Amino acid sequence: MRRCARGAVMLIAGWAAGCAAGAGEFPPSPAPANAPLKSFTNLQAATQAALADAARRSGVAIATLQLVRAESVTWPDGALGCPQPGRLYTQAVVPGYRIRIDARSTLFDYHASVRGSLQLCPPGRSVEPAAGDGRV
Repeated sequence: MRRCARGAVMLIAGWAAGCAAGAGEFPPSPAPANAPLKSFTNLQAATQAALADAARRSGVAIATLQLVRAESVTWPDGALGCPQPGRLYTQAVVPGYRIRIDARSTLFDYHASVRGSLQLCPPGRSVEPAAGDGRV
């Protein structure tokens, strides 16, 4: 019985704190660390984001970077072809992009989803896209 009363008090306190933020507003919450930065409407937009990131990471001007390959792919799961040890991923195919950029002999391998999740995949961790994905 005490647990129920304590839970009810905490629920009411949380509700009251939410109301204090203003009518119809929710208290601010920090964005998740892995939140997508932008939504890619096409391969070109994803490529531009990857080029900008590669330039920032390498210190090489965007004009100097060489685009090795940019392609539309289907990733086999939510890891986007770059699984991290110890993490679980959705087990559904994910449409996306793979972009490879050469910055003065350093290869940057970017994997993205069409929803905007862009990640740099470290060497040796990349998984090939799903078979028969209709790559361009």
